[in-house]
Formats: sequence, C-alpha cells, structure tokens
Amino acid sequence: MSLSRCPSAPLYTADPTTPIPETLAYSLTLPAALASPALARATTEKALKTHGLPDLLDPALQAVSELTAVAAQFTESPNFYLSLRYRAGALRLITYDSHPRHTQPHLATACDARRHAALRLLTRVCRACDGDCGFGESREPGGGTRTWATLPREGAAAYGRLC
Repeated sequence: MSLSRCPSAPLYTADPTTPIPETLAYSLTLPAALASPALARATTEKALKTHGLPDLLDPALQAVSELTAVAAQFTESPNFYLSLRYRAGALRLITYDSHPRHTQPHLATACDARRHAALRLLTRVCRACDGDCGFGESREPGGGTRTWATLPREGAAAYGRLC
C-alpha cells in the first residue's frame, strides 16, 4: 500500500496595493437585530477611512444607520444584506431585505407609505448631499426589497459643513 501526500497549497501573495476609493467594495450579511445598525456603522467607518474617504463619514454613517434599521425592521428573514461601493465619485449603499412586494394594491400603498416614513431622514441626508435614495422590488433571486442611497463625494463635503 502506498501513501500519498496531499499537494501543497499554492502560495498566494497578499495584494500590496494600498486601498483607494475606487477599490471600496464590501458586502455584509447582517442579522435582523437591533445591534446591526451599530455594526454596519462601525464597518462603514473603518472601510471609508481605509479607502481614503473620511470626507464621506458623516452622511454615510447616517445613511447606513437608516438603511440598516429599516431593513432589519422590514425583513421577514433572520438576516438582510448590505452593500458598500464607491464608483464614479459617489458612495453607493444598498440593502436587500426579504419583504416582498404586496400584490393587493391598497396593502402595497400602505406598506410603501410606511417605508417612506421610515426613510424620511435618509431622504434629507441624500438631498443635502445632492444624492438620491429610494426603494423598489429587488432583482435578486430571492425577491424582496432593494433600498439604496447614493452620496456624491462633492455633495458630502457640503453636508459636513452643514452639520
């Protein structure tokens, strides 16, 4: 009987590239829990500082708080998803929760009004940054709701002066 050795694992060298704004791309799955907005804020703060985007901190942390609090409240599953991306001079924040679009029109209208009310502060933050936010049906395989905020870097600098 011959014994064989497992092949050695290939050596992968760490990428020596310093993180820059354009390489900011993170995705998190968070529990639908009261602690998730704080965890999302801490992660966002570290990511923005690491990628040289401290000027986005104030509006980004407020936006992440609002997005994750609403996703945790509305999701019907034990968790939800958060995406952080920096592209074309703007920070793009997206949450996906499992709350489906209602088929009954009156229920859909009431649910949309409830979600709009919960996102009132997010709307103000985005407007102050010349950004955008909203929600709609998720195109992801599991369905649910996609909620987003876009914060242009130039507008975020103005937001910091307003605070």
